[in-house]
Amino acid sequence: MPAPEITVDPNYPRHKVKHVNLMVDTYLANTTLEDLRCAVRGLLASGTSGIASAFSAAARNHLYESGALIPPNLDSLFDRNVGNGEITPTRTLREVIARARTVYGIGLGFASLEILIPVVEATIGAKWERDGPTAEILTEVDADIVQAIQSCKEELLSDRVKERGAARQIVNRLQRGVEDSTQEGALVLEKAADSIRHWKF
Repeated sequence: MPAPEITVDPNYPRHKVKHVNLMVDTYLANTTLEDLRCAVRGLLASGTSGIASAFSAAARNHLYESGALIPPNLDSLFDRNVGNGEITPTRTLREVIARARTVYGIGLGFASLEILIPVVEATIGAKWERDGPTAEILTEVDADIVQAIQSCKEELLSDRVKERGAARQIVNRLQRGVEDSTQEGALVLEKAADSIRHWKF
């Protein structure tokens, strides 16, 4: 899955990043996003001992401090047509999904589920076109939940989950939302439902 463009709420508190050195800081301030991605991928692929884990730890720390783990406002995710009651995705929803991918991609699976759960809950009792933009984006969300669950499993294996009871509550809430999200009596998020059903921890 290609790396998404991320837009973070400007009201999030900003973490002050430490100075690296003058030339590297100049590069970071002026390079393109794609060039920066290439540089980071090259660095992580270099095989230098501990570089990947140090990068992941720094990225997770930034996400914690930037406010990127805050779940979205449920009412901001879909617009509702007053005439027919159908919902359509907002730009905010696209940004939320990109943010969730950033979070589970760096190993914060349970935090990413907390970001995705409001998306699931916003569909409960709603209706939308079978082949429209809402159906398309929910197909993406279905796949993202599966990926987030895989990230959760890796998070558990790495022993970074301090409160398993809280993690279980997140999964239970997700399961309820997935089970209640239906369209014409059929589950909307089938892959997510299947992943939850076969996940034991």
